Amino acid sequence: MSVGNHTRFDKEFDRRYTYEGCDLGCTCTPDRAVFKLWSPEASCVELFLYRDDTSDAFDRRLLEPGDQGVWTYTLEGDLHGTYYDYEVTVAGHTARTADPYAAACGCNGARSMAVNLSRTDPEGFEKDCAPPRQPENIIYELHVKDFSYDTQSGVPAERRGKFSAFSWKDQEGRLPLCMEHLKSLGVTHVQLLPIYDFGSVDEGGGEDQFNWGYDPMNYNVPEGSYSTNPSDGAVRIRECKEMIQALHQNGVRVVMDVVYNHTYAADSWLERSAPGYYYRRWADGGLSNGSGCGNDIAAGRAMVDNYILHSVIYWAREYHIDGFRFDLMGLLTVELMNRIRWTLDSLFGPGEKLVYGEPWRAADSPTEPGTTSALKDSVPRLDPNIAVFCDTTRDAVKGDCFHAEQPGFVNGGTGLGETILCAVSGWMGGVGDFKPRACSQVINYVSAHDNFTLWDKLAQSSGKAGAFSYQDSREDLLAQNKLAAFICFTCQGNLFLQAGEEFARTKLGDHNSYKSSPEINKLDWHRAWTFGELTDYYRQLIRLRKSLPGLCDKTPEAAKRIVEANVYRDGVVSFQVEDGGARGERLFVAYNATEHDYAIQLPSGRWTIRADGVSADQHKPLISQGNWVTVHPRSGMLLQK
Repeated sequence: MSVGNHTRFDKEFDRRYTYEGCDLGCTCTPDRAVFKLWSPEASCVELFLYRDDTSDAFDRRLLEPGDQGVWTYTLEGDLHGTYYDYEVTVAGHTARTADPYAAACGCNGARSMAVNLSRTDPEGFEKDCAPPRQPENIIYELHVKDFSYDTQSGVPAERRGKFSAFSWKDQEGRLPLCMEHLKSLGVTHVQLLPIYDFGSVDEGGGEDQFNWGYDPMNYNVPEGSYSTNPSDGAVRIRECKEMIQALHQNGVRVVMDVVYNHTYAADSWLERSAPGYYYRRWADGGLSNGSGCGNDIAAGRAMVDNYILHSVIYWAREYHIDGFRFDLMGLLTVELMNRIRWTLDSLFGPGEKLVYGEPWRAADSPTEPGTTSALKDSVPRLDPNIAVFCDTTRDAVKGDCFHAEQPGFVNGGTGLGETILCAVSGWMGGVGDFKPRACSQVINYVSAHDNFTLWDKLAQSSGKAGAFSYQDSREDLLAQNKLAAFICFTCQGNLFLQAGEEFARTKLGDHNSYKSSPEINKLDWHRAWTFGELTDYYRQLIRLRKSLPGLCDKTPEAAKRIVEANVYRDGVVSFQVEDGGARGERLFVAYNATEHDYAIQLPSGRWTIRADGVSADQHKPLISQGNWVTVHPRSGMLLQK
């Protein structure tokens, strides 16, 4: 596809100007600061220095041009804490810009800051490491502000909604309710919605502001509104590192939600430093909008790909990030995603860092010649350890996410039995455009930050949402919620849940709360107590899943473990799993989404009930004439032989 009227940015341009170094930005030591900016078409680049993020410049220096379009200037002395920006002149036009490669910045990101990163490490950070890998990846999607904003979170007011909420303990060393809940739940990874510096919130404004954060401004800098002092670039870095360190200490790995597909505005630091290069355009010169946010990053160009790769490696090394979730990965390329996977493997060990993303985009977008968009139908070309969100499973379980009233398997949908059984095997049979190479490429989930929460979707599809208070408990919805979780946790693939799903999180029917109030978005910790039975059920499912090798298998051969799959009628299915283990155990799993009991005869042998619709923490021998088992309405059952 044509990349539009910027044909000068072709392979020859990349050959001439690609810089492979990882030292763009400001490298600051106690002795000197080296400033490097890639601006291949600039005729002049001038550096401005400031005492803080608001005062006038106290010095200015001309950078020197070098090879591959890199401009450089070295200043002797300790410049840690000095703020700076550039004036870049290209084709007679001069633009003021922050450093697109900056590691620190001031309030609202308009000025970059020179930072000696060793001075931002919290105590003991050099020894910080991820907790050991567990038999399964169970990812918990969490927003920094949502986590502790509630007054009942147990976090002091000045830390609520901040990075520092994660590292806070009371005088007796006890964790606040939110961290204690997270630790006890048993998830293996927390996926944090964007924590880099984003542009949709005024960092100097009030605490009543809210945004999910899918609006990148400074990709390599933590968000200032999550820090206790957004004007000090070192504070946000230190507090972000403290958060990651605290999660590691409590047994949880950290995944970063990254948005390399677009920027907050097309008039970004990237655009001002290298006009035209970083964005896709149509043949008429207009910006493409495959992101739905007004611009698309030109993945596939050498310095764009280098920028993204080096940013990922920087977060993994400097902040000890354990994985990356790529927003609208369909706007990136198969070639880039594989390069990221292979580089992480070579630096940190095979599979040590999770890599997964959304295999879609909002609209069409022009691509570079010789590249392939990382869309759902391209999954077979991705490394087996790059996973994608499986919206097919999501919609089969609870209904179409864009049509509130449409039910799925658990809430009255019909004709879905075969689809559910495809989900069970990690879609390894290849259905439609989704043909994963292994179960390792599948992320199973039923709710995320986008669209309705699971509870709100179930309420909407019940047909009684108008008279129903989202705040209240209802037995039918509780049963459907449990069954949705049970199905998700007995499908092959990686597991993912939205924070609060385990206590029937509600946003009062708000299906797109990206800039709604923090009151709508916050985790309601009183609700965690009110829906304690549901929370316990999730906790038990997590523990159960980790104990079943047949369901944790991520190899291409895993689907062969699924045998004797049956659809009995609408809403009732079963299958068996070769679970392996020391005694060659087998699992029998059944789902009954109907309103009536359903009796199923098991194969011969001694069976033990491990889970049903009430508890997923059982070891109760099945005592039944003829090995018949009754699966109760709106529930699942797992037995082990």
